[in-house]
Amino acid sequence: MNEKFDIYADSSANLTEKMIADCGIKVIPYECTCDGKKIVCYNGRPFSEDAHDFYDAMSRGADVSTSLITAQRFYEEAENSLKEGRDALMIIISAQVSGTYRQACLAAEQLEKDYPGHRAYVFDSANSGFGEGLLAVQAARLKNMGESAEVCFRWLESNRFRLNSYFTVADLKYLKKGGRISGAVALAGTLLNIKPILKADGNGKIAMCGKVRGRRRSVAELAECYKNFAVFPEGSTVAISHCNCEEDALALAETVRGMGAEDVTIEYFDIVSGAHVGPGSLGIFFMGKDRRGAKDAAAVPAAGKTVRAKN
Repeated sequence: MNEKFDIYADSSANLTEKMIADCGIKVIPYECTCDGKKIVCYNGRPFSEDAHDFYDAMSRGADVSTSLITAQRFYEEAENSLKEGRDALMIIISAQVSGTYRQACLAAEQLEKDYPGHRAYVFDSANSGFGEGLLAVQAARLKNMGESAEVCFRWLESNRFRLNSYFTVADLKYLKKGGRISGAVALAGTLLNIKPILKADGNGKIAMCGKVRGRRRSVAELAECYKNFAVFPEGSTVAISHCNCEEDALALAETVRGMGAEDVTIEYFDIVSGAHVGPGSLGIFFMGKDRRGAKDAAAVPAAGKTVRAKN
């Protein structure tokens, strides 16, 4: 077994510059367009600068679109590891929300054909944003403790559904545009000032799990989700992301710190995910109770299956 390996994550993992530097994770960036201009979602410059400008443009009505990362790009990125005698562990956005996972699997199959004796693992995080990123960080910590790619992969398989993600949006039109809700629901919600509470569910899909009236209550509800679903609220690592609503993010962080959370990271929403939820969106991510529930957690999940490329 080759004990040397590199960890890759697509840029939807929302990793901060410090996380990337401390953990040695290699980021494969998405690309999107804003009013016809191509934007590389992670390009080595301070992420907050590009994200702020992107969400500001969305607020002004810019036309934005996103695309998946192709198998060719995954191949080109991970090939560097296999060429130099290391395996690759690629941690990817949920297969239930993006075709990117399938592209990574295709790349892994070709890499293992071209570099016999080396492994290219592909892991479906069943999540996005920091829901993917915090898993990548933990895998990197295990690696730094001397664990193999195989052990890291198995840990990810066992724990992915314990990574909880909850978020709310300021404007329902972006969810409507992406087909997450109907036009009628979007209109009614806007007229009544209804704010949905959404989550990554037990299949890796985005699902509505509640709704409240008013922005203040929606932010408070995210804190309640942490209180109710974090196994150890007083000691959990928490990540909060926002789309140009830093004051709300700071208020949410203060609330969960009051519940005992000591390690709280705040960052802009990654651009490719943020494009689908829109300016004013706010999310919280933490390890907690299994998202599938006690009954489903005991069984092999029907969706969100991880594919590991074979030799």
